[in-house]
Amino acid sequence: MAIRIPAVAGSTPGDPDGAPAVVAHDLYRFYRAGGEETLALRGVSLTVRAGEVVAVTGPSGSGKSTLLALLAGLDEPDGGHVDLGGSRMSHRPEAERTLLRRRLVGVLRQSGNLIEHLDVQANVGLVQALRGRRTVPRRSVAELLELVSLSARSRALPGELSGGELARAGLAVALAGDPAVLIADEPTGELDLANERRLLSLLREVAAGGAAIVVASHSSEVADAADRVLPMADGRWVDAGEPVAA
Repeated sequence: MAIRIPAVAGSTPGDPDGAPAVVAHDLYRFYRAGGEETLALRGVSLTVRAGEVVAVTGPSGSGKSTLLALLAGLDEPDGGHVDLGGSRMSHRPEAERTLLRRRLVGVLRQSGNLIEHLDVQANVGLVQALRGRRTVPRRSVAELLELVSLSARSRALPGELSGGELARAGLAVALAGDPAVLIADEPTGELDLANERRLLSLLREVAAGGAAIVVASHSSEVADAADRVLPMADGRWVDAGEPVAA
């Protein structure tokens, strides 16, 4: 069962053991549409350590996906910053953030993890190729496909895979760059219970290998598989006295 440790805005929840893989400092994010302004994140801080699985929960619109995008360097905060593996991710030129993301971050989405015209093997191989020839991957493409039990489906196109196979192929792609940090946004949202549990077991195995994992999800199964569950509402961590249903 997960240990639920809510955090208040401005705090840095984290396991005291292990090295910090992700440190978010007082993050703010604004969105403007016409004359209206939406404050999506309001001073969110977070520390996630190597080998830890953290589930970020909360209703739709609470700020979960915005937070994950900032942690992965896919978006920039309007205030605060993110450090990954001791390197500053935020407020750098896009080219530098892209290189840092390739070196440190794997991203697993609910869908859209694979290029449709490439087979599973080629999708995984492409990510490794993008890291450059000087970097020797910890796991080969074949080893990654064996890890997610897709060796027999290596030549299948994404359109030929079941929902569970797509999720596991997406995980292989996310792991192809040997990430220190895995960011997963609703990765089990389209899976049945058996496939959800299978994917979560793989995520626990990845964490045991030393990766820090941050998962945004509404699922109670995800929460139960995490080391910590951090509820979010209105762009802030929820105080222990203000529970929010996932």
